[in-house]
Amino acid sequence: MVTIKDIAKAAGVSPSTVSRVVSNHPRISKATTQKVKKIMDEMGYHPNIMAKSLVSKTTKTLAIMLPRPAEELFQDFFFGELLRGILTQSTRAGYDMLLAAATSPQDESETIARLVLGRRVDGVILLSARTNDPLIDLLNQHDFPTVLIGRSDGHHNILSVDNNNEQAAYDATQHLIIQGHERIGFVSGPPNLTVSHDRMAGYRRAMKDASLPVRGEWIVEGEFLQQSGYRAMSFMMGLPERPSGLVVIDDVVGFGVLRGLNELGYSVPNDISLVSFNNIALSELATPPISSVDIGTYQLGYTASQLLIRRIMEEDIYQSRMIIPHRLIVRESSIQAVNKRS
Repeated sequence: MVTIKDIAKAAGVSPSTVSRVVSNHPRISKATTQKVKKIMDEMGYHPNIMAKSLVSKTTKTLAIMLPRPAEELFQDFFFGELLRGILTQSTRAGYDMLLAAATSPQDESETIARLVLGRRVDGVILLSARTNDPLIDLLNQHDFPTVLIGRSDGHHNILSVDNNNEQAAYDATQHLIIQGHERIGFVSGPPNLTVSHDRMAGYRRAMKDASLPVRGEWIVEGEFLQQSGYRAMSFMMGLPERPSGLVVIDDVVGFGVLRGLNELGYSVPNDISLVSFNNIALSELATPPISSVDIGTYQLGYTASQLLIRRIMEEDIYQSRMIIPHRLIVRESSIQAVNKRS
């Protein structure tokens, strides 16, 4: 087994110099670093990460706290793209990722406590923002490096990366209004998530600005699953007066909306128009292609990882909340309202 002493002897330097090269010490010259690393590669030496972490008190590992059971999470292409952004940046910076999941709020708190108090990771990324989230309180209590993807609810001292979700929903709703729709419904997500709250607020504001009514039966809450969109259509399309346009909180939910409408004998966009969010790759391949708000999902993840590593490295961060811009991609699912069936 190759040791630091073997590397030092082959390189003609002291063992302490090799240790400093392994830990990326700034006082070691570039030439010496390159020489030592070349010999390490040639001799097949791999640093003992556990021993190194005991000395440096770092693990070079970040934790991602998954917001719901993994089997549900990975049905949503949005989170796959989000994770791709996180992993791209963290890998470039030399960090490994640990995925943490729980089945209940108590399990979540216990998992975070193990990771934080046991110093098993250097920082945590929370993938969703909930109202009155106890995880944020716990992480703040220990002043542990944390980045939230979403808007914090009353926690102003946590780093976060988000979109302007209220404005994004306003733009989506206004697009349908400009197309001539007056009866517009909203298929929302779980009410305890701030993204659901913010997008609902944007929808309501756009309707109010256009002096259009917001009717309770045209708003349906659910999960970020196809089944939620499917069930929403079973309810909405049975109403005496149905909406002619829909704002849907997520593309995957939008797929369920399309399936539900198709089975009920309704056509998009001839009978009802549709705009959703996230602009996942499959949105363009749907029948018809779905108009969707591109929220820069990859950039959300990349920026969150970048911000967390800067916090771990104790760099100065002058903006605690980063906003990723959005844009509406108009496709065939939303057209001008002409001769809509009531």
